[in-house]
Amino acid sequence: MPKGTALSRRTVIKQRIYTALIGLPLLILFVAYAPLFLFDLLVVAVTGLALAEFYRMALPDEPRRNRHLAVACGVLLTLAFVLEPATVVPALTMGTLFFATFLLFRFCDLTSVIHRLGLILLGFLYLPLLFGHLALLHELPDGKYWVFLVLFIIMSSDSAAYFTGVSLGRRKLYPAISPNKSVEGAIGGVIGGVAGALLFKFWFFASLGIFDTLLLGLLLGVCGQIGDLFESMIKRSFGVKDSGTLLPGHGGLLDRLDSLIFAFAPAYYYALWFGTGAALS
Repeated sequence: MPKGTALSRRTVIKQRIYTALIGLPLLILFVAYAPLFLFDLLVVAVTGLALAEFYRMALPDEPRRNRHLAVACGVLLTLAFVLEPATVVPALTMGTLFFATFLLFRFCDLTSVIHRLGLILLGFLYLPLLFGHLALLHELPDGKYWVFLVLFIIMSSDSAAYFTGVSLGRRKLYPAISPNKSVEGAIGGVIGGVAGALLFKFWFFASLGIFDTLLLGLLLGVCGQIGDLFESMIKRSFGVKDSGTLLPGHGGLLDRLDSLIFAFAPAYYYALWFGTGAALS
């Protein structure tokens, strides 16, 4: 490996470590102790920032005011989750009608207008609709612990997938989307997710049944990796390496949220329909 490349890689690793040392404790403290309205405000703010990243990647030639308008609509859709979940479908409907009408009368290129509308609506589905479930999960009984459970499973899965892939990876998992990921790494990620779920149960969530624990670890371990691949597909289709530069050493918000975006909604519905509702130890 060339010396410059090695130094650059070490710099990135240091940046990642520093970002994690600052960000992870703050995240834990915020989830554990922040009042409900502050947590919801964080979800709305993060969704808005991530949506802005998405539209910068997806629609780089779109007038800035149009992108800002789309982000504002996405923020309002996320607020619907926070304030009254029953208004989500009407809010999404009105957002669709608004941008369909807006682009109908303000398009510049007839050959690309439907493509642009589709990307705007994809942003609504990808972030406000999916990531907005974090607010719903947090508002459940013992919701903060369900949030910690998801974070623990996804972090365990991501770490296990990385180290298994580096040490044992031989067969490519999906080279068209993510050339560095391996089948062995994906299997290690699923096992890591299950192990993370078990550790969390025995340390903090004794009332969660063993079957629920295993199923959640398996389900979210798979969902997290699908979310990672989906974001890689988005970036590859737009010809970018990172979604942004907000987090030193990590790229953009989407680069850190990709696995979680696909995990919060399944976790919420599992907790809602099958969760014990019992207090966590």
